[in-house]
Amino acid sequence: MAPPSTKCLDHIVYLTPPGSVNETAEDFRKLGFHVLPGGRHADALTENSLIILSDSVYLELISFVNPVDAYPPGSPARLARENHPWAIKAPGWIDYAFLGNGSETVRISDVINSRAKEGGNDGLYGPEMLGGRKRPDGRDLKWLITPPRRPAEGIERRLPLPFFCGDVTPRDLRVPNEPPAIFEHPCTALGIAYVRFEVPSERWDGLSRSLDYIIGNPGVTSADAEREWPLDTVKGLGRHSCRLLLSASEKDTLGITEVAFYVKNKPSQETIRTLYAQIRFVQV
Repeated sequence: MAPPSTKCLDHIVYLTPPGSVNETAEDFRKLGFHVLPGGRHADALTENSLIILSDSVYLELISFVNPVDAYPPGSPARLARENHPWAIKAPGWIDYAFLGNGSETVRISDVINSRAKEGGNDGLYGPEMLGGRKRPDGRDLKWLITPPRRPAEGIERRLPLPFFCGDVTPRDLRVPNEPPAIFEHPCTALGIAYVRFEVPSERWDGLSRSLDYIIGNPGVTSADAEREWPLDTVKGLGRHSCRLLLSASEKDTLGITEVAFYVKNKPSQETIRTLYAQIRFVQV
């Protein structure tokens, strides 16, 4: 049996301040995206809205339902809120997911950790965890999350490795593929052109090797010291491929710095800068 694919981009996560996901959804509508209601996650800590693209990658606009101090000190809900992996993240592009296989027998974590250990690296991923959310129509969704292991120095300095989301219930319940109007964005966005990361120079080599193990193929380094990996998407866009880009920075940057979209008609840069500086449009 061939090992499961570990290089299919599933979604990109945009965090908004607690309780503000609907306001941020309106901001993205102004930018020209069709935004769908998502729902509340099974842990009752977060809620989301979705922007689904023609390549079946989606943007997850997410916020915590409440700030930390809304929960009684020492309560289970307070501890869960404080220890959530995104609890200390600032608003913006905070994470991204590759598509998992939803299996607890042929596990994504085992596949990647085996590659890493062959390269002399410790395991990169922890065991799979069950996740889910309830849709506004009442449907319960379930999936398996394969999370990167947390570093000893704390969750705030975790290298930007993808987590994996593998559907237990059908993916089209989580990521609708009809009606066709959900893919029709006024900004003419079609799919993801690239996701760009920056990391401090001293961590560039380590992250590059880790991404090689995860994706299963070595990246290609260009003359300007940028490393690139081609990614798959559930639905392809022909010759327009999706890429993961990694750049070294002299700053203390560690994470996603830019998300670019393929569009039919490119809007003015002034329109883009007015709303979100970390968004780019690439005309096809």
